[in-house]
Amino acid sequence: MTIDRFLSLLLGVSLIAIWEWMARAWHWSQLVLPAPSRVLQSLSSGWTTGYFQPHIMQTLVEVVAGWCLGSCIGFLVGVLFAESSRCRQILLPYLVTSQVVPKLALGPLLMLWLGFGTLPLVVISALVCFFPLFENTLTSMRHIDSQNLDLFRLMNASKWQTLWLLKVPSGLPEILAGLRVSMVLAWVGAVVGEFVGATRGLGALSIAAQGSMDTPLMFAVLILITLLGWVSYQALLVIEQQLLKNREPMRRESGLA
Repeated sequence: MTIDRFLSLLLGVSLIAIWEWMARAWHWSQLVLPAPSRVLQSLSSGWTTGYFQPHIMQTLVEVVAGWCLGSCIGFLVGVLFAESSRCRQILLPYLVTSQVVPKLALGPLLMLWLGFGTLPLVVISALVCFFPLFENTLTSMRHIDSQNLDLFRLMNASKWQTLWLLKVPSGLPEILAGLRVSMVLAWVGAVVGEFVGATRGLGALSIAAQGSMDTPLMFAVLILITLLGWVSYQALLVIEQQLLKNREPMRRESGLA
């Protein structure tokens, strides 16, 4: 463990210890701000009894499905817009304008159109995480080194070969960064979407805890969402580092380094 990681961990532990001490010394009400020990107790109880697991699985399904759907569409549309100036000129203003619409406001409409259940929540999550990957893909593929493009033209490479052998690999760091951002937003979209009318999921559980004035449970659910989101982000970061590490030898072999 490096000194920076140790200091970061020490800061977090110190803040929790101060929070615990203030809650006990000043006798804060659990309805307002429970002590960390009380939140941990609620978290442990919910986990050992199996109360949290169905809600976690429901939210995971929404996040993974929404992220995959939104990311795939975002990448494909980003490639299409990067390759077609006509699509950019005609459709890009409308696509950007559509992102101003709050996705939570679409929740009731999606449930009206698609019914209650998992599908509308997956769609909300997909809508939220679509734009970051679209924007990163479009931007990265429009800023390719001109010398590499000239090299591919001299080699009489087709547009398809130039796209998959040059543009996509060259834009891979930005595309992978967009995937990481989309994963974080997928969690936001799924959980916030569950606020509207879901009966299962971490967002729905948070609303139920609020209705029953169970503040420690609300904090426990928040911790679960944070941990799951952090783990998924870190997993993508590890995959990204591995892909980029394998990408360098390929670039050197192709003479594009």
